[in-house]
Amino acid sequence: MKILMLDTVTFGDDIDLSRFSLLGEVAAYRQTLPQEAAARMKEHDPDVVIVNKVMMDRETLSAAPNVKMIALTATGYNNVDFDYTRAHGIRVANVAGYSTQSVVQHTFALCFYLLEKLDYYNSYVKSGAYSLSPCFTHFDRVFPELAGKTWGIIGLGAIGRGVAKAAEAFGCRIIYFSASRRTYPVPYECVDFERLLSESDIISIHAPLNSNTENLIDYAALCKMKQTAILLNLGRGPIVNAKDLARALQEGMIGGAGLDVLEKEPIEKDSPLLQIQDNTRLIITPHIAWATYEARTRLMDEVYENIKAFIDGQERNVIG
Repeated sequence: MKILMLDTVTFGDDIDLSRFSLLGEVAAYRQTLPQEAAARMKEHDPDVVIVNKVMMDRETLSAAPNVKMIALTATGYNNVDFDYTRAHGIRVANVAGYSTQSVVQHTFALCFYLLEKLDYYNSYVKSGAYSLSPCFTHFDRVFPELAGKTWGIIGLGAIGRGVAKAAEAFGCRIIYFSASRRTYPVPYECVDFERLLSESDIISIHAPLNSNTENLIDYAALCKMKQTAILLNLGRGPIVNAKDLARALQEGMIGGAGLDVLEKEPIEKDSPLLQIQDNTRLIITPHIAWATYEARTRLMDEVYENIKAFIDGQERNVIG
């Protein structure tokens, strides 16, 4: 069995991959550019290709006539040409649910960073201003308790439900909006989009990107939010219109925003969001909510088991 890894950088150099050699002969690349993919597939002609972002399209796959399995190191699979894989009997397997707790945790990290004005207070102390203060405390930037606030969730899947449970433990009232119009057997009120915008003190996004959610949060939506509200996007970047969000922040239409996903990743140099330099109102992290060490370890454990099942003639996490 020949195994080819095309973009190990996407799950980290600190993850032990040595076990994969128990399954076969392994060749690994930290990163593969689009123009390099077909040549590397042709050179190694693998039975199994392990991939995250590299496109598994007709051009790339046809360069390796012996490929029998695509093992995705992700939940998403929009980089796979399923017409080709079905026509050539190539199995595709993904991994779901490995990062739920990681994303829930990061959601609250972003929330508290903004809610408690932590950037301001940290800078106040480290600037030396606190050492000159005649008072033991300092509260020039007012911040509220989370208890008693309304937390609105867009996308009540496993991550959304995890966030709801944690927010409930902090004393929040939970409401949710389902862009697909699906309701869930949960003790939270399902509301329409207008109510979610107008009633929520915090809105967190955990929805997939599709025709119902793309550009869902535009300037009109932002204007309907509370002026003190915080928006958190941990779903997909294009759900929030970056230009409109930057405008809303500049105009003081909302209290703040925390983003882990963006319309273009990495962020473009001319992104209007980079013009917002007030860190108490905007925090952006580089798509790391999923990426705790534990989550990345679980991810590669699952990929290993997917390939082992394939070798043993069993089906596991097969898609498409």
